[in-house]
Amino acid sequence: MPTQKVAPDSSRRSETARRAILAAAFDLVGELGYAKLSIEGIAAAAGVGKQTIYRWWPSKGALLFDAFLALTTDGGQDGRGGALPDTGDLAADLKLVLRAIVDELNDPRYDQPMRALHTEIVHDPALAADYAQRLDGPMRELKKERLRAARRAGQLAGDVDLDVAVDLLFGPVLNRWLQRTGPLTPEYTDQVVDTALRGLRPATTDDGRR
Repeated sequence: MPTQKVAPDSSRRSETARRAILAAAFDLVGELGYAKLSIEGIAAAAGVGKQTIYRWWPSKGALLFDAFLALTTDGGQDGRGGALPDTGDLAADLKLVLRAIVDELNDPRYDQPMRALHTEIVHDPALAADYAQRLDGPMRELKKERLRAARRAGQLAGDVDLDVAVDLLFGPVLNRWLQRTGPLTPEYTDQVVDTALRGLRPATTDDGRR
């Protein structure tokens, strides 16, 4: 009786190729910069044909976004990681998160890919919408959920707009990084948190009551 041939596992090969493409895109943009990054170069580095890349991604920016997600989030599918820490000390929790963000922004391996991604988002509305849906939106909701808990605990004023609060707390760090207006240090993140929370806390009376 002839031996039955087993068909190759195409899904496994596709996933292997996909991961190779994402890793190649991330590595190459760090080495060459976004302007010199090309689909041809990524295909050659990943050992696949150009059509394989074009079949999965509509643009270089979309590919870079997926590469960023794959290497910086759980599973590379979206921005839903774990909730922000909640020790009951809002300032300490926010400082911990912002310090971790600064560590990532200061990492040379991530700096160039992230700058390229942000630049492309400015010029590509479709990519901007994808970024908002898959990464920024879910991450913003996690931040707001931590602030909701603080508001329930009386640590934030009841009428605080949580979207504005997120911008006040996290926006300065991203802005300083994007525009290179100053060093990103733990001391800076602590100042951002302390300054923002002074304006977000409930007002007190002269005798210290809220």
